[in-house]
Amino acid sequence: MSDTIKTRTDGHVGIVTLNRPKVLNALSYELMDALIEALERFDGDEDIHVIVLTGNERAFAAGADIGNMAEASFLDMYNDNNLARWLRIKQVRTPIIAAVSGFCLGGGCELAMLCDMIVASESAQFGQPEIKIGVIPGAGGTQRLTRAIGKHRAMEMILTGRFMGAQEAYEAGLVTRVVSKEQFLEEAMRLAHEIATRPPVAVKLAKEAVLKAHDLSLSDGLEYERKLFYSLFATEDQKEGMKAFLEKRDPKFKGK
Repeated sequence: MSDTIKTRTDGHVGIVTLNRPKVLNALSYELMDALIEALERFDGDEDIHVIVLTGNERAFAAGADIGNMAEASFLDMYNDNNLARWLRIKQVRTPIIAAVSGFCLGGGCELAMLCDMIVASESAQFGQPEIKIGVIPGAGGTQRLTRAIGKHRAMEMILTGRFMGAQEAYEAGLVTRVVSKEQFLEEAMRLAHEIATRPPVAVKLAKEAVLKAHDLSLSDGLEYERKLFYSLFATEDQKEGMKAFLEKRDPKFKGK
């Protein structure tokens, strides 16, 4: 595993830390390869129910590593197709919580938006400033930011490159919650451990259903949700959860 990231576990929670502090966790190709590998490994581990992705207090990630692409041609970028690797993160079924402090810009903002929830430090700064270096967001920024905060605010941010503070991001719907700089990782872990107590199969299917809301019409989404709902009646956790409710006790979920 590359030293551009660090991984550890805490109970049923897997933690991935971006580890290029000298360059504000710039997302080099090497880091992205290591990150995707770590996320997929945690996703395949039945003991990991939630993943927390973080950086450090100064930066979640300040963007792509420009040195990887400054002299690239159209054919270099098109043939290498490095951004296609990001689609593998979307395929991770385990919920991912981004714990963000400081700069969360460009590819860093796109990476945070790929996660399922964002816990932000009050110092967090979100933005897609690619326009300032002659390009546009290329890993989902124009699409996910627009879906998160609406066309007009996304248009302003992407065309000007301005940053959005944590509180504004919360009020706009980009961020799940805002906490102090000292508590952002602790709060993300608290949320992760809470979700980790829920039935794992139902949690993964709930994530799948919510994500489909962006891709399907309302009628198709309702049908998709209904099928997933019915499918959970084939799990032991559904029987245990409803039995525990009727018996007025805490359920003991097994992920089966």
